[in-house]
Amino acid sequence: MHSLGSGLAFFGHFLLWSLLSVGGAIGLLPDMHRYLVVDQHWLTDTAFTSALALGQASPGPNMILFSALLGWQILGLPGALLATIGLILPSSLITVAYFRYSRIHKDRRWVRAMHDGMAPITVGLLLSSGWLLARQEASSWQRMALIVLTVVLVVRTRINPLWLLLAGAGLGLAGVI
Repeated sequence: MHSLGSGLAFFGHFLLWSLLSVGGAIGLLPDMHRYLVVDQHWLTDTAFTSALALGQASPGPNMILFSALLGWQILGLPGALLATIGLILPSSLITVAYFRYSRIHKDRRWVRAMHDGMAPITVGLLLSSGWLLARQEASSWQRMALIVLTVVLVVRTRINPLWLLLAGAGLGLAGVI
C-alpha cells in the first residue's frame, strides 16, 4: 500500500469512521476490521486485535492510540498521523458545533430527537463491537463459556467489571483458558 490513491482511501475511511463514532469509537471496530483486514488485507486478525489490546491497555485516549497503531502498521508515521487526524477532526468539529447550537436551542424538537436517538445507536454499535471481539476469541468451549458468563454477570449483577477482568487474567495466567 504505497500509492497515493490507497493513502487517500485509507484517510477517507478514517474521516468517515469519525462521523460514525457515536458514543465512542469502539463501536467502529466491526467496520474497521472489515475494511482493513477482510477487504484490503492490510492487517491480519492478530495484528488488528493486538493493536486494539495495546491501545486499550494504554493510558489516555484509547481509540486514538488504537487508530494510530493501525495507521503505523499500514503506512508508518504518515499512516499514524492520517489515522489520528481522520478519526479526531470531523467528529470533534461536529460535536463542538452541535453542542454550541443545542445549548442555545435546547427546546427545538430535532435537538431533543437527536439526544433521544443517540442511545440506541450507541448500544447497537457497542454490541456489534462486542460480537466481533467475542467471535475472534471463542476458539474453545472454555473461552466461549467465559464470554457468556462474563456477559451474564455484567448484565445481571453489580459486580465491577474490573474484577471480571482480573479473574480472566488469572485464568489465562493459570493456563485454564
